[in-house]
This record gives sequence, C-alpha cells and structure tokens, in this order.
Amino acid sequence: MHIHPDARSVVRALAPDEPVILNRPHAAERAARFFVEKFPGRSLYAVKANPSPDLLQVLWNGGVTHFDVASIAEVRLVRAMLPEATLCFMHPVKTPRAIREAYFDHGVKTFSLDTIEELAKIVEATTAEDGTHAADLRLLVRLRVSSDYSELSLASKFGVDLVDAAPLLQATRQHCDWLGVCFHVGSQAMTPFAYVQALERVRAAVAEASVVIDVVDVGGGFPSVYPDMEPPPLEDYFEVIHRHFENLPIAYNAELWCEPGRALCAEYSSVVVRVEKRRGDELYINDGAYGALFDAAHVDWRFPVATLEDDLRDPLQEFAFYGPTCDDADYMKGPFMLPGDIQAGDYIEIGMLGAYGAAMKTGFNGFGNAQQIVVGDEPMASLYRGDRERPVTDNVVSLR
Repeated sequence: MHIHPDARSVVRALAPDEPVILNRPHAAERAARFFVEKFPGRSLYAVKANPSPDLLQVLWNGGVTHFDVASIAEVRLVRAMLPEATLCFMHPVKTPRAIREAYFDHGVKTFSLDTIEELAKIVEATTAEDGTHAADLRLLVRLRVSSDYSELSLASKFGVDLVDAAPLLQATRQHCDWLGVCFHVGSQAMTPFAYVQALERVRAAVAEASVVIDVVDVGGGFPSVYPDMEPPPLEDYFEVIHRHFENLPIAYNAELWCEPGRALCAEYSSVVVRVEKRRGDELYINDGAYGALFDAAHVDWRFPVATLEDDLRDPLQEFAFYGPTCDDADYMKGPFMLPGDIQAGDYIEIGMLGAYGAAMKTGFNGFGNAQQIVVGDEPMASLYRGDRERPVTDNVVSLR
C-alpha cells in the first residue's frame, strides 16, 4: 500500500476533483494504546463513531479487544472483521430479532437497558427453544445523567431516572450473571467533573437498590482537540474516574469500563476539499453538510483548517463554507481561519474528521464520492503526542 507523506503531496499527485479522505492509521493506533495502557479499566471502542473496517483493524492492533456495538449491522461488521473480539450491545432499545441473533449467532453476552420492558425483551430473546433461560448474560442498566459539562448533550433520549433506578436494578439482578450500571455524560466532555457528577448518581442508585454490582461503565464523552476546545489531559479524567470508582459500594472485584469513540478516532482522518467559488467571505467547497462536514453544519462544530497552496500571502481571516449540494442548509458558518487571498481552485485540508465525519457521508444530490488515501504525517492536533501544552486552569470547578 502506497503511503503519501502528507496532504500537499496528495494534491500535487492527484489534483483531485472530488474530496479526498486522508487516513492516519498511526494516529489511531497511538490513541488505542494510550487508552489500553492508561485507562484504569477496560476500553470499548464505540463503533458508531467510525465503523471503517480498516480502522477497526488498526484499533485491534493497538490492543482494543472490546467493542461497543449499537445495531445488529455493527454486530455483524465487527464479528466478521474481528472473530475474537468481545462485543457489547449497548443500545438501550433493540429489536427482539437483533438481540436473538446477537446472542445465539454472534456470541454477544452483554446488553444494556433502561426499562423493565427492555429487560423482558432481552430475557425472552435469549431463551433457548427448549425454554432454558440464558445463564451467562451481562446486563447493564443505563442511568440518566447530566450533560451540562459536554459540548453535545446525550441526556434526553436514554437512561432511567435516578428515582426509578433501584427497582430496575433489582429486577435485572435476577436475570444476569453480571449486573452493571452504565451512563453517558455527553459528547466532548470538557472537564473531568462531568464523571464525578455521574458516578455520584451511580452511588445513590446502587445504595438504594442494595444489589451487587459487577461492572461500572462510564461510557464515552472523552474529548479531542478542536479550535476553541482545549480539554484537560485525558490522564486527569482517568484519575478522577478511578478515584470515585474505588469509593463506590460495589463488589471488590467489579470491573471499570469506558466507551471512547471520538477520542480514539478523531485524529484518524482529515479531508482535502477544493474551493470551487468565492463570494466575499464565503467559500463554495466540494464537501459539506451531507458529507464529512455534518457536524460543522448542524452543530456548528469548528474543525481546524489549513491551505495547501504555496502562493497565499495575506493574513488569516474568517470564512464560512457552502457545500456542493443545491440545499441552502449545506452551510457551515465556522468561522474558518484561512488566508485572505484564497480563491477558486485552491485546496484546503480540514482536520480531525475521523470521528463521525467520514462515517456520516451520504450520496445526497449525487455528491459524496471520496477516495481514501493513507498519509504518514501527523494530525492537525493530538492528545497523544506528548507535545501539547497543558491548558491553563485555576483549579476551580465550573458549575455552569
């Protein structure tokens, strides 16, 4: 496999008309090894963040052996790619057929739930034809927690409220070999305190239920680095989580899990786009809201950008992007900082798109083709190189 040195070499070699996704396997493997070696428990990759088969293999090579799958399609994909992997079906709402196939055909033993109805569904779907109930289930009750300290909320859709958690934990304990509690603080948690709040809710739920807990899964939310989003070092998150986990009223041999998605794959990919038209401070580019830049359009996510031209001399200024489709919603307000003399025909690299970006591309309006190329340079930002300056902090917890 040919590896290009960097984005500029790709542009010089191909002068591409379509967007080009640049993959950096070394960056994803480095992130995987970081979590495997430093998180004080088990790390499950959240496949939804980027289900690329190539990426799954890279993470496996980096030591990630457990995968958070959220659909039967993801179950099939990971099982076909990695026959020895441990799969955990962590979507709280599943069809009976999906549960049954996952359990009997793919060896999935771990499922999450947040209602008594889902518990009954899991129990029935994993019962053998002779009426024998599964004796090896690992069931995790998802608790609703705050997303106040994260950039994207995940507090509304899933999770049992604290006041209703004890009866569900008690009922679930009757049907599983392992009982766990899981939660999700939201995407891009910008302070470790997000997990302190959540683990305190776990403490309250477990104490009221008076059940033996075998695993606590702190979910995802671990951040990456983007413009104007400089999180503390991940080691700070790990230390806070471990300290509060150790103080929970749980089994002495209980396991600690996490489900990083963004943190493992954000640095894996970037995209090279071409400017097709300039209108003032608006650039029309050949990827957008229906391609790899979904988050830039729909949640105003700012990604790092860099021009790939040698002849641009003007100071940086703020630009917005329009994507290639006919839809007005194909708009990314940024602002994206680029040289003031950028023009049609110039190429731009947009970084840190390995999480969700490459995974959410569509073919709407006939656009969406994108060649994938491996490059050997570093991502635009990294939590894992060891050269990042620690963000300034006053050691005061924000209570926004």
